[in-house]
Amino acid sequence: MEKKEKKENILITFPDGKKLKYNKGIRGEEIAANISKSLEKKSIAVKVNGELKDLSDEISDDAKIEIVTIDSEGGLEIMRHTLTAQVLAKAIKNLYPKSKLAIGPTIENGFYYDVLLEKTISNEDLPKIENEMKKIVLDGNKIKKIYVSKEEALKLFSNKDETYKIEIIKESKQKDNFQIYCQDNTDFFDLCYGPHLPNLKHIGAFKLTKVAGAYWKGDSNNEMLQRIYGTAWNNQKDLETHLNMLKEAEKRDHRLLGSIMNLYHFQEEAPGSVFWHPDGWTLFQTLLNYMRKKQNEAGYLEINTPDIMDRSLWEKSGHWEKFGENMFTTTTKEEKTYAIKPMNCPGGIQVFNQGIKSYRDLPLKISEFGKVHRYEPSGALHGLMRVRAFTQDDAHIFCTEDQLEKECQVVCNLITTIYKDFGFNDIAVKYSDRPEKRVGSDRVWDKSEKALLSTINNLDIPYTVNPGEGAFYGPKLEFVLRDAIGRDWQCGTVQIDLNLPERLSCNYINKAGEKMVPVLIHRALFGSLERFIGILIEHYAGRLPLWLSPVNVAIVTINNKFDEYASNLYDKFLKEGITCKLDLRNEKVGYKIREHSSTKIPLILVIGEKEVESNTVALRKLGSQDIEISSIEKIINLIKHEKNKY
Repeated sequence: MEKKEKKENILITFPDGKKLKYNKGIRGEEIAANISKSLEKKSIAVKVNGELKDLSDEISDDAKIEIVTIDSEGGLEIMRHTLTAQVLAKAIKNLYPKSKLAIGPTIENGFYYDVLLEKTISNEDLPKIENEMKKIVLDGNKIKKIYVSKEEALKLFSNKDETYKIEIIKESKQKDNFQIYCQDNTDFFDLCYGPHLPNLKHIGAFKLTKVAGAYWKGDSNNEMLQRIYGTAWNNQKDLETHLNMLKEAEKRDHRLLGSIMNLYHFQEEAPGSVFWHPDGWTLFQTLLNYMRKKQNEAGYLEINTPDIMDRSLWEKSGHWEKFGENMFTTTTKEEKTYAIKPMNCPGGIQVFNQGIKSYRDLPLKISEFGKVHRYEPSGALHGLMRVRAFTQDDAHIFCTEDQLEKECQVVCNLITTIYKDFGFNDIAVKYSDRPEKRVGSDRVWDKSEKALLSTINNLDIPYTVNPGEGAFYGPKLEFVLRDAIGRDWQCGTVQIDLNLPERLSCNYINKAGEKMVPVLIHRALFGSLERFIGILIEHYAGRLPLWLSPVNVAIVTINNKFDEYASNLYDKFLKEGITCKLDLRNEKVGYKIREHSSTKIPLILVIGEKEVESNTVALRKLGSQDIEISSIEKIINLIKHEKNKY
């Protein structure tokens, strides 16, 4: 009698710690079905030892797994990925057979696909493409994956004359196991890293949003492709909520409001650099002075370092190697190469290195409002949010290992306090720990990670952990603010650096008289002042709080008979440190009020005969139709009280 071949078992560990044995080569879809019918219906992918895989992939070794369902955040991301790579791409090929597909990744809240089309399309063509996508989704086709060699992959896409896919394959260092995803009952296939939905029945609600231009590989020397953007959600309600938020975001766009409020402008001769107008510069200085006051109270010493420094310093710091292509450089007649600083850290360390430091001098907190320059592709520039020249509210805290945890707590408390002053109460933190490749001893990494984790636990605010996502030189915290319409903005950072102090010869003398390398904490609160101003404008829809507004008051007269009274009032306000505008134009008062309201001035004071006779003003607050008769002293006290709060 023949012996039956014994099947080899593997051990599968689930998120709750439960362990079960399965046959070697089992698939995620089989495990989901084994657990429950409801899980089988919702499952769309499987995470194996932290790596996302298709449900159809075999699991051949002991592993920790997690079934990914369509209603999870990860499931939504996979649905968007499938929508762009298998639905949008196919719709384009159906409607424009001679088009050439490039890449189709997911982005925040959506996706896009870059294509080369014979005829340029516009936003007016999107409904047609969207309808074609809906037809494809209705078919509910299964998606299958095959693996092919590099040679086979090249042949497949050469037969379709997909030049961009051919280029991707040729440039890949991969030799085998190229993933090709196909749809049942069609001849459509695409190259993709996956994973994808098992079938198109899981596709939720979606909307194509716009068409834009994009250079192949982001290089202006390459062809200009057309980029079709879209957004996708699990259901129609979520989609409509997002679309309403986009409409609101359009109204709040800082580029539009910045122009209406006459704060700043950009022009071609200085791409990615801000031309600040008087009111915009007043707002900038208000933020800077606010932060300077907070830092002075917290024991920081403000410095300023050169904008241009020799290449040799950037080589020592490691920036030349890792960041060189994003630096603006110049070579002088003496054949010396200089770089405009892209970061403030090396300059700050040079200040620390002047003179001998003792353990008694630590912690030493050095701050700098340093202007930095970084090259960004022209297509990536976006108003104040993405620029090439910006001012960072940088600080560097030099401390001993024993002081690390306390200093992290102090700086994180400062960050959250400051955000609340600006009206951001919904704050979250992303914590990233040690990557596989790193510098520094495990002992110091242990202390650094413990310091950051302990800090965010004490803050009692939500945080997520990004395992292995820290920098090679230390763990980090990223502070994320949620604005008035639910958008998230990553702003502040706290970064422990176990590398740069040693590279740039930082040291202090400890109690035993030995030279020691300090631990360095990099810290930014606003991040970029320019970007933070953009976020504030959009958060408040331009209606900045009275203390922040670059113009506190507009004084308008009903006619020229009251110019002298208004002018005297204007002078009085200036002496009290109140920013104001005096409008003596021979225009109707209603027109003046509408104009100053559109520029978001918080208080408008109307001067007429009654006001002059009673030595008062008629106060109208931004957004209100009500008129309040008030004494001049009351107005002054109101404004000064608000400004003195901060």
